[in-house]
Amino acid sequence: MSQPLAERLRPRTLDDYIGQKHLVGQGAVLRKMIDSGRISSFILWGPPGVGKTTLAQIIANRLEVPFYTLSAVTSGVKDVRDVIEKASSNRFFSQQSPILFIDEIHRFSKSQQDSLLGAVEKGVVTLIGATTENPSFEVIRPLLSRCQLYVLKSLEKEDLLELLHKAVERDSILKERNVVFKETDAMLRYSGGDARKLLNILELVVGADGDTPVEITDEKVMERLQQNPLAYDKEGEMHYDIISAFIKSIRGSDPDGALYWLARMVEGGEDPAFIARRLVISASEDIGLANPNALLLANAAFDAVMKIGWPEGRIPLAEATVYLATSPKSNSAYEGINSAIELVRQTGNLPVPLHLRNAPTKLMKQLGYGKDYKYAHAYKGNFVEQQFMPDELKDTRIWHPQNNPSESKLSDRMIQLWGNRFKE
Repeated sequence: MSQPLAERLRPRTLDDYIGQKHLVGQGAVLRKMIDSGRISSFILWGPPGVGKTTLAQIIANRLEVPFYTLSAVTSGVKDVRDVIEKASSNRFFSQQSPILFIDEIHRFSKSQQDSLLGAVEKGVVTLIGATTENPSFEVIRPLLSRCQLYVLKSLEKEDLLELLHKAVERDSILKERNVVFKETDAMLRYSGGDARKLLNILELVVGADGDTPVEITDEKVMERLQQNPLAYDKEGEMHYDIISAFIKSIRGSDPDGALYWLARMVEGGEDPAFIARRLVISASEDIGLANPNALLLANAAFDAVMKIGWPEGRIPLAEATVYLATSPKSNSAYEGINSAIELVRQTGNLPVPLHLRNAPTKLMKQLGYGKDYKYAHAYKGNFVEQQFMPDELKDTRIWHPQNNPSESKLSDRMIQLWGNRFKE
């Protein structure tokens, strides 16, 4: 039986690797580490199908060291210890440590991760972890502190087109079919930046077409995928597509749509913590100051799910989902912090005005640190007008209230305190 196209085309060297130029391009951080012949432990964080596993295998081949793989889904603490024992016996003096690659490391329990600590710390193994989840939430702090974190991005359009053309030019089976791309928009759209999904779509469309040459059109791609909707997803569940639909239904104030996609995730065996985290993010990003209680409820739902588990956990998740979907919406806090970060990047490390500086020593007081600072609580209404931005930005506005009852009250208060500065 022939291997899947994605496996047949898996790159063996960095020169064949597509995408992630910020990590493996000439002069990039991982490229330099690999070229030096010695790497330290690190975790690759990114969406599915962007080359995490492939990159780990390329590194092992390039360094010519023993390479062990564990899946967090199927491996227990005993498996981890067995691999560490093998790695210890395969370690030679002055050689790079054997590489232990752990796919989906976010699914490892705390005890499994604890069992890795000693081996990573002593250099018995060099750990390469791969995760689709934020490691700050899923990887224990002692292990995370011993690893560098590299973020992989979804593949760009140019990367995906390069992959398609490499596939039809290099794969022996596709070469026989003489594939011609008339249109590629549908393939790129359905792939969502996932190389594996893109190649699965290509293989599906070519395999279902009896003609030679095979002409790929958007209509043909959509027709094939409607007939075989699960064939282009590795696990038969569109993990990231469904969570996207879920969040967009909440953002769009449709509780029916949000509950439907929640049910799809519940039935599909999704990790309840994954759903709960997305609700907390949505409460901050999409509801925000229009209804600050949304964040409290989302956080309470998260806690409840962690306490009661499945199947009852679906109920607080549903409660939070309906509440968020039916709440008024605002992204003013989200837009505000993004604007502030962009402003900091543009203006650099501007000095803190003297009156806002801390003055713990006599010398600092003599230099004017903290001088003329006005303590708000010493004034009527617990407010006194003074400058809180660097001198160069003193008239810059960052937060802009949006048109909803909650923020209208906040806006009125700011105008009452500051006058024209907060008038839109």
